[in-house]
Amino acid sequence: MTQPPNQPPQGGPGAPQDQPPGDQPPPGGGFGPPQQPPAHSGFGAPQATPGATPVPPPPAQPPVGPAQPPVGPAQPPVGPPQPQPGYGYPQQPGPYGASAAPGAQGPYGYPQQQPPGPYGAAPQPGYGYAHQPPYPAAPATVPGAPFGNRPGAGKKTALIIGAAVAALLVVGGVTVFAVTSGGDGGGKKPVAQQSDDGKRSASPSATASGQSAAGDDPEDLNQGRQAGEAKVLWYKSAPDAPGSGADAPGMWITGKTAVKAAYKQVFAFGAADGAAAWGPITFPQKICAATSGQSADGKIVVAYMNGSGDRAKCNQLQQIDLDTGAKGWHGEVADGGLFDSALNVELTVSGKVLMVGRSQSGTAYDIGSGKKLYDKEKYGAACFPTAFAGGTDRLVQVASCAAGTDREHDEISDLDPATGRVKWTQPVKKGWQVARTYSVDPLVVYLTNRDKKAWNISTFTKDGKFRSEVKADEKFAPRCGWAILERDLQGCQGVAVDADTLYLPTDATGSANEIVAISLADGKAKWRAKSPAAEPMAPMKVEGGKLIAYVQPSYDAGGQVVSIPVTGSSHQSTRLLRNPRGTAAIEDTFYDGAIAWSGGRFYISAGRLSGNDDSKEKLMMAFGN
Repeated sequence: MTQPPNQPPQGGPGAPQDQPPGDQPPPGGGFGPPQQPPAHSGFGAPQATPGATPVPPPPAQPPVGPAQPPVGPAQPPVGPPQPQPGYGYPQQPGPYGASAAPGAQGPYGYPQQQPPGPYGAAPQPGYGYAHQPPYPAAPATVPGAPFGNRPGAGKKTALIIGAAVAALLVVGGVTVFAVTSGGDGGGKKPVAQQSDDGKRSASPSATASGQSAAGDDPEDLNQGRQAGEAKVLWYKSAPDAPGSGADAPGMWITGKTAVKAAYKQVFAFGAADGAAAWGPITFPQKICAATSGQSADGKIVVAYMNGSGDRAKCNQLQQIDLDTGAKGWHGEVADGGLFDSALNVELTVSGKVLMVGRSQSGTAYDIGSGKKLYDKEKYGAACFPTAFAGGTDRLVQVASCAAGTDREHDEISDLDPATGRVKWTQPVKKGWQVARTYSVDPLVVYLTNRDKKAWNISTFTKDGKFRSEVKADEKFAPRCGWAILERDLQGCQGVAVDADTLYLPTDATGSANEIVAISLADGKAKWRAKSPAAEPMAPMKVEGGKLIAYVQPSYDAGGQVVSIPVTGSSHQSTRLLRNPRGTAAIEDTFYDGAIAWSGGRFYISAGRLSGNDDSKEKLMMAFGN
């Protein structure tokens, strides 16, 4: 669509102008509700394109209104920034915070009206502001808590696909897992080569009973199970980790196996019975990144550090077959140009293509063979690819352009995964940054505007045309991890999308919430469904014409998996699974947890290990009838 009449052309966002161009990108959407309603969408006319990496946010402060017409009303102040993690688990309030009724004065004040959107009329109030945190997006959860805090509850379950950003946390504990150390190499060109034939190390392997050969305590987690409650099909205790804690990124479920990475190992269990399927595979250094998805033929790639020193980089790639555990090709990621190192990498799968993103570029490989396919580098005046998101046959690129100039902006491009050819490019209006993708196909993006303290959720057609933006007047709260050293476009859970509808959970604190179904055609709410318990719920996936959602456990009841019809006049939930009351406390302890519903079974795993030998920490659990 065109720009509003009498409105001058706008540049796109990108790094804020008052920050140095070399800084790291802001976190984007995170745990906890955004503290302000949307202003206007971030899409406008293309501008000149120099490049830059996005930059960290400034402290929260009253918004500065739009720098270009239409001005619209000033946005409300964001309020104090969220606490940052320090020693131990963060002690922030839960991810939802206090909810406010539509139109009421919330903790930071709702505006009386919204400024005009980029395409004319102002968004009309609907079923809730999608309150994602703007800049910064510090998580607002204690350990776990996928849906908010409850008084007296200990660690909660935070619904995040594992991300290396949790490495900023420092947790108590003393035992360090003994491993071999590699060198501090780096800088070589990526070279794919056959690795070993799948032979494993002598690390402890998990048994079908749930214990490991290392001598974990035997527990009967089904003892005292009540009528109507599901079973704990199996559980696995966490491996040893340093006292400072360790990342446990990713969780991949196939028809045969449930695979989980933790610290320096990748474990595989029978999806139905938890029996050791293969491995574990042990790496010489800690795992630092992993593909959130898998290829069509069940392949994943994990990255691990090339050493343990201060100069170590996350540049060692290893392909793994999820069903067999066979280790395929191994490669090393080369550094890019100046300020474009492989200190941290982002791994994205699109069909049979692996995209390895650095801070200012990306390299694509055939995930089956490790053959390099192409590079995505600086283009135009100065546009640098800074993040990627992948789907079955789609690869989306976000570039930062014209850093340090008055034409700073982001650009979204749709790429042919096999060749890297650009199908279309959509410039983003100056001042806005693409922080997350809630979906790749259809494309749904979450944007933030630092200066306006504003957010926006926009959707696009297959050919890259603006489709709609969410119109809302209360808080939404999908679960998004931190993105400190990269944007992590696909680091959100608690949100689902189908061809025509976006499903978002409303904010809540230790109480029932709702899931709102939003039309992708016009951005308006179609229907809403209330949690069947006095605890919040969040979407997981759409399956067989029904929305599958997870309801958080309470003091006296386990979590639930429910289904909600997406069509018809009734959107009442039907319980598919009620987890045992006796394991509710354990279910609540998975830190940075990943969840999945597959084959009628519910899986939950930790995204971060505490490293505390005194706690009998669980790595993964499976529930079923």
